[in-house]
Amino acid sequence: MLENTLPQLEQLIEDIIEKNNQLKSKVVELEQEKSTLADENEMLQLEILEGEEKRSQTNETLTNLLGKLQSVDEVN
Repeated sequence: MLENTLPQLEQLIEDIIEKNNQLKSKVVELEQEKSTLADENEMLQLEILEGEEKRSQTNETLTNLLGKLQSVDEVN
């Protein structure tokens, strides 16, 4: 029985080591993907902030133009 158990144990240990190596590789891959996604997320947030700023500026410009038009209309 010991003759059979030892090779089985060795095989199981080799299998566990291989699986561990695969999992380590997967962790590295997922960490890289996470980093890429975090960078993309940051870029998108900056784009949103810039878009909101432009929208605010456009809104302010349109409000000023409307005010000028209304003041001209009141004079006439």
